[in-house]
Amino acid sequence: MTPILAVRDLVKTYPAFRLDRVGFTLEEGRITGFLGRNGAGKTTTLHLLLGLLRPDGGEICFRGQSLRTHEREIKQRVGFVSAGLSFYRRKKLSAVTNVVRSFYDSWDDAVCRRCMDRFGLDAGKTAEQLSNGMKIKYQLALALSHGADLLILDEPTSGLDPVSREDLLELFLDLRDQGATILFSTHITSDLDKTADRILLLTDGHLRADCSLSELLAAYRLAEYEKSDPAAASPLLIGPRRTRTGLAALVRAEDAAALPLPTRAPTLDEIFVHLEKEEAPCSSNC
Repeated sequence: MTPILAVRDLVKTYPAFRLDRVGFTLEEGRITGFLGRNGAGKTTTLHLLLGLLRPDGGEICFRGQSLRTHEREIKQRVGFVSAGLSFYRRKKLSAVTNVVRSFYDSWDDAVCRRCMDRFGLDAGKTAEQLSNGMKIKYQLALALSHGADLLILDEPTSGLDPVSREDLLELFLDLRDQGATILFSTHITSDLDKTADRILLLTDGHLRADCSLSELLAAYRLAEYEKSDPAAASPLLIGPRRTRTGLAALVRAEDAAALPLPTRAPTLDEIFVHLEKEEAPCSSNC
């Protein structure tokens, strides 16, 4: 079965940074979390997927079609949602919608009306009258109205209060259950704990992990120990970091029994921060 999105050996080089042969596929009807610290290459990757940048190497295919040769057709089927995306602040949503409608061949006014009603959006309001959460819902309404098969979300919950974040996460899960495919880029690992089926972890332009969330969580244990412990120098410890009472580090699950330290299951956040500190070569496996 042809994946909805296939990225092969993607390369983009800048004077001080290189996105190096990144490759992955997205499964249809799943939420894939895209995780990485600032400067890891997430934004560069998203801009390449959206055709806002041209790669120096590699290929991006949507349902088997190359973005290089079928850009217009592909952009008709992809929706982009970002906390940083702005509209004309004093234009009514109805006016903004009319402009967006003109870009899409498959625009469906009935779907737009249903989405606006479902998300509690008033077309008579202006963009500056919307909360940050409602702006994200409005972008989702626009994406769904032109029949987007793939939704690319760039930090959609950034800056939202806990209730608004939870409302949006539930909406993302509802959309997934209805068949939407979502690539969810965020720094908020708890959002991915709640929604992601799969995790892509990018480190310094390399794809560090590409696996299901459950596989990633099962691949590691967390050891907490004192600096004076004889085991503190063990090469099995990954990315040691200070804690309030001592140190903590990851250890691969298969190595945990060989380490004379108690361990526990780590959170996604703990896996992320300890792997980021490790200086070992990057790998695309969990």
